[in-house]
Amino acid sequence: MRNSLGCWLLAGSLLTGTATAMAAGSGYDVHPRADEVVDTLAEEGFKAEAIRAVLAQAERKDSILEAISRPAERRLTWGEYRKIFVEPRRIRQGVAFWQEHEDTLAQAEQTYGVPAEIIVAIIGVETRYGRIMGSYRVLDALSTLGFDYPKRADFFRGELIEFLRMAREEGLDPTEPKGSYAGAMGYGQFIPSSFRAYAVDFDADGKRDIWSNKVDAIGSVANYFAAHGWKRGEPVRSNVVMNKPANPEWFNAGLKPELTLAEWAERGIATRQDLDTAQPATLMELTMDDGEHYWFGLHNFYVITRYNHSRLYAMAVYELSQAIREARESGKEN
Repeated sequence: MRNSLGCWLLAGSLLTGTATAMAAGSGYDVHPRADEVVDTLAEEGFKAEAIRAVLAQAERKDSILEAISRPAERRLTWGEYRKIFVEPRRIRQGVAFWQEHEDTLAQAEQTYGVPAEIIVAIIGVETRYGRIMGSYRVLDALSTLGFDYPKRADFFRGELIEFLRMAREEGLDPTEPKGSYAGAMGYGQFIPSSFRAYAVDFDADGKRDIWSNKVDAIGSVANYFAAHGWKRGEPVRSNVVMNKPANPEWFNAGLKPELTLAEWAERGIATRQDLDTAQPATLMELTMDDGEHYWFGLHNFYVITRYNHSRLYAMAVYELSQAIREARESGKEN
C-alpha cells in the first residue's frame, strides 16, 4: 500500500507511477465538481495534475449507490437489528479477540478510560473483528458518493479531500486502500476525517495502520471514544419506570440527552438504578418481538452514537459488549 504513488509530499511534486500514465478525461477528473477537489488541494501544495490523474482512476460503482440507499438502521426494528449483532458467533469471536489482545486492550483501557468490552464490541459490530473490512476501493466509494449521490455529495467530497490528504500524510497509494461502500476503513471502519483526527500509532512503530495492525486499531477506537467525551466508569444506559403516562413526543426525540434524570422524574418517568439524578438522559422507545421496550440513554450512550448516529447501533454495541464480557467472565461463549 505504501509506494511512490503516495509521495505527494511537497509543493510542485508530481505523482509517479500508474496515475500519471492515465489519460485525462477517463474518470471523475472530468466531472463538473472535480475542480472543487483539485482547487482545494492545489491551494495546499498538491500538484493539480496529480489530483486529476488520481480522479481519472476513480470508478463509479452502482452497487455503492444501491447499498447506501438502504441502511439497516432505517429499515429494521430494534429486535431485528439486535439479532444481527448480538448473536452467539459474534460473542464467541469477541471473547477470542479479547483473549488474543488482552494486554493491548488493558493498555487502551488504562490510557483512554474506555472499557475493553466496548472497544471489542465496536470492532465486532463494524467488521466482525477484521473479517469483513470492505472490498471497495476507498477512492471509488468516496468519488461515487461525492459526485453521484446528491443527497450527501458535499459530505463525501469532503471525505474524498480528507482521504487524499491522508494518503499524502501516510505515504499511501490512494488507489489501493479498501473499505466499505461509504469509504470507511480498517478494523474500526474510520472514515478519512476520523482517521486523520483520531487514528493513533499505538505500538509506536512509526505508522498508523488500522488495516493490518490490531494494536493500532484498538488504540484508535479507544482514542476516538476518549476524544468524544467518554466518561470513565460511568454507565451507558438505565432502565425506565413509567409512573405516569408519557407524551409520545418525548420518545426518541434526539440522540443527545437534554433533560436530567431528575427532570424526567418530575415528568413521572424514573429509573430503578442508583444514579446521579443530575446527569442528562434521553428517553428511548424501541420495538422488540414482544412489544415496546423503554430505556434511558445516558452520556456514554450518546458518545457511542458519535461513532454511528443511530440509537440502534449504540444499543447493539452496548449489548454485545455486555454479552462478551459476561461470556468471558463465566468461561462460556454461548
